[in-house]
Amino acid sequence: MHRPCASVPPGVRAPVDPVSGTLAVGVPGPDTIVRIADDEGRDVPFGEQGEIVVRGPMVVPGYWRRPEATAAALPDGELRTGDIGFMDEAGWLYVVDRKKDMINASGFKVWPREVEDVLYTHPAVREAAVVGKPDAYRGETVKAYVSLRPGAEVTPDELSAYCAERLAAYKYPREVEILPELPKTTSGKILRRELRG
Repeated sequence: MHRPCASVPPGVRAPVDPVSGTLAVGVPGPDTIVRIADDEGRDVPFGEQGEIVVRGPMVVPGYWRRPEATAAALPDGELRTGDIGFMDEAGWLYVVDRKKDMINASGFKVWPREVEDVLYTHPAVREAAVVGKPDAYRGETVKAYVSLRPGAEVTPDELSAYCAERLAAYKYPREVEILPELPKTTSGKILRRELRG
């Protein structure tokens, strides 16, 4: 039987973080420890983002005949999920993005989902995906791919300026490409990895 590391208790509504607008995924279940860790594995304060680390009965003991993979993903029996999130003081867990999708722009961390959330507030945008693009000066720069709603018109420069008004200078997309359709899985999830190439 599959057991989640966090869930919303029956009869309770999951809160929305007032700063980011992110919906909580739940609170840790029985016999489960969920913590938010920095790159060195140290706990971060409530409200700060880091990697979600889980210990509990749902965590596998290791990878079959792959000790190196086990040591990397499950140090001391804790699962390093690869998901980035934060916890509030009431114990609600929020998932922000995938660690591997983080963009490093001039030493600043940019989470694609944060930029995508801003793009989705533009009335012309139907779909959005944000990726890091190699940049000689900044290391990586933020690039957005969007598809538009039927009949909508907007230029890439207008979308970039729209984001620049709502995001920190290092976060807004310097480049926006408009596509008829974004690549997706059969279940409809947008494939960022296909846009990185």
